[in-house]
Amino acid sequence: MSTTMQQYIDEAEKALLHTYNRYQVVFDKGDGVYLYDMDGKRYLDFVSGIAVFALGYHNEEYNDALKEQIDKIIHTSNYYYNLPAIEAATKLKAVSGMDRVFFTNSGAEAVEGAVKTARKYAFLKDGRTDHEIIAMHHSFHGRTMGALSVTGNPHYREAFEPMIGHIRFADLNDFDSVLEQVTDRTCAILFETVQGEGGIYPATEDFMRRVRKLCDEQDILLMLDEIQCGMGRTGAMFAWQRYGIRPDVMTVAKALGCGVPVGAFLMTEKVGAHSLVAGDHGSTYGGNPLACAAVSKVIDLFEKQNILANVQEVGAYLETCLDSLVEEFDCVKTRRGVGLLQGLVFDRPVGEIIKKAMDKGLVLINAGSDIIRFVPPLVITREHVDDMVRILRESIQDDLQIKTIQ
Repeated sequence: MSTTMQQYIDEAEKALLHTYNRYQVVFDKGDGVYLYDMDGKRYLDFVSGIAVFALGYHNEEYNDALKEQIDKIIHTSNYYYNLPAIEAATKLKAVSGMDRVFFTNSGAEAVEGAVKTARKYAFLKDGRTDHEIIAMHHSFHGRTMGALSVTGNPHYREAFEPMIGHIRFADLNDFDSVLEQVTDRTCAILFETVQGEGGIYPATEDFMRRVRKLCDEQDILLMLDEIQCGMGRTGAMFAWQRYGIRPDVMTVAKALGCGVPVGAFLMTEKVGAHSLVAGDHGSTYGGNPLACAAVSKVIDLFEKQNILANVQEVGAYLETCLDSLVEEFDCVKTRRGVGLLQGLVFDRPVGEIIKKAMDKGLVLINAGSDIIRFVPPLVITREHVDDMVRILRESIQDDLQIKTIQ
């Protein structure tokens, strides 16, 4: 590492609030599926900003669309209409099959809006304010207070209690555990279609169908968090579309803007007509022209570049290659995931392996202490997978040798 890069890291430690344990690198630019640090070293990126940069770096059409919008107008507020928001909402409805869109600045804000939607929907039915939401253990929905309240990991919540009330937790893919939590006050059931931070656990089709049926029978809202697993990452535009099970409310962010901070919560017409009204919810920046120009162009490019087909093809190849590592190394216990959202489960902490891979020019991230998560740009090829597996194999071997010596 050069003196200059170390100086910037030192300066960051003096200026930034220490809420992240950052890797010791300053990324300076990106191109395609590669990142470059300040010293010009190249890294194969299998993190994509935590499932954000789906189209890769320096996509000229995407960049040009943002530059064009910057030269027009960036912000007006939601007291007025703007063309990019109208276009983005119309396109998002088309690819999702949902009916109403509210743009936010982040995934956590989208979850906040979904929670408010569920409570207002229930309130309008009976005037009560003690309705309950069922969320899942091991889930992750964000760091704001409402999103944290439905995040099923006590470690994230304990220092910030009390959370918002009337939240119950069940187990993903255990329908009986959901039934046990249902009461006459249940207004919504919320889960990630594929749990990300919680360990890369996909919801099963049987579980989703049974929860959907329960919600239909009792007029409970099914709310699906597609913030990480949506926008093509599983090979469908949204993971629930693989089963043809439409939620009542859905959250999306991350790859929705491919780098520009933007999220959204979407709902069916029925929910939209019987929940939030003028004055119930708002956002100064939400749906601004710049963010929505990004959303609109991202959806166009997904179709133009045939992103879903690439995820299906390369995702299947990635699964095969990761399965081979499970067979090769005793320390790799199993693989979980769908498409280009995959996890390798180890019998030990993976932090040192990730650091070794970084030294060798490969960017990886964990999902829990013992899982390496793979969320690359959706434009990767088989050759990129081969390069990743080669470096990861070397990193695992290096880690095993050190542990043998110790």
